[in-house]
Amino acid sequence: MTTQSERNNTRPLIGIDVGGTKIEAVLVTGDGTIEHAVRIPTRRGAAHVVEDVCAIARDVAGGRPRDVAAVGIGIPGQVDPGTGRIANLVNLDIETLELGRLVADELGIPVHVENDVNAAAVGAAHLLTGTDGTADASDGTVALLNFGTGLASGIIIDGVIRHGASGAAGEIGHIPIDPNRFDCPCGQRGCLETVCSGPGVARLWPAGGHDAMTDLIIHAAQGEPDACRALGIVRHAIGDVIQIIAQTLDPRLIILTGGMTRTGEPLLRVIREELETRESVCPFLAGLRFADRLRLAPANEPIGALGAALAVYARSR
Repeated sequence: MTTQSERNNTRPLIGIDVGGTKIEAVLVTGDGTIEHAVRIPTRRGAAHVVEDVCAIARDVAGGRPRDVAAVGIGIPGQVDPGTGRIANLVNLDIETLELGRLVADELGIPVHVENDVNAAAVGAAHLLTGTDGTADASDGTVALLNFGTGLASGIIIDGVIRHGASGAAGEIGHIPIDPNRFDCPCGQRGCLETVCSGPGVARLWPAGGHDAMTDLIIHAAQGEPDACRALGIVRHAIGDVIQIIAQTLDPRLIILTGGMTRTGEPLLRVIREELETRESVCPFLAGLRFADRLRLAPANEPIGALGAALAVYARSR
């Protein structure tokens, strides 16, 4: 693994976060400082993604991409970080794509490709650790929970991004334990993602519009029975997610991100209430103090692009 001192002496890095609606790129110094950022709309299709990733890399580097040490790319779908190959990126009409090789050939510099949630975990951990008395991101375990279009976790243990044997580490959204047993697009029933992802909450509370989570919390606080029932379902599922992650990995930080977390502190309050309810009947859980480990990912920070850049140097297993 590259040491911190070695990183501080390297040329800048480019980090790129490819999302369903936008591609964001940052130019990052060796110590993780963002010097410049660029954002463009996402176009669907393999050829467009390669073309746009190369274009935004040149843009953020001021037209001189070969002056940077490497490019890190965070992207959804199945990612092989060893080869840079991606697969099954349905939202962008990509079945398979040798993204890392094609971008490296075009730009003439090394390219590392990482799953977007893992990249976000690296970026958020970098911004949060050490700011409130916590240890460095290379010390201990940090878990990021992404409550977005889907539900997944990024896991970092002692500075290592954990992928697992098949790359499925952290795919917590498709654990089928929710008692409501709603159908999931994956083919199972009762997946946690069906009730505590953005689309899941929108199905439970369609009156909430583009920010269903915030609207649901507001109406539940006013005592509306349907809202209370829907929030109870979501709250219970989020509690299950946190308990699974916390008891399996025992992380010192559990970072929350994704579209649902735009609700901010009101969502944290709901989650803490659920955890307190569980702790009230279980001294074992009370002693673990899961609520104290929760953090919201920094708002309005390009954690995905930043993490993609820093993941170039992260150990990976």
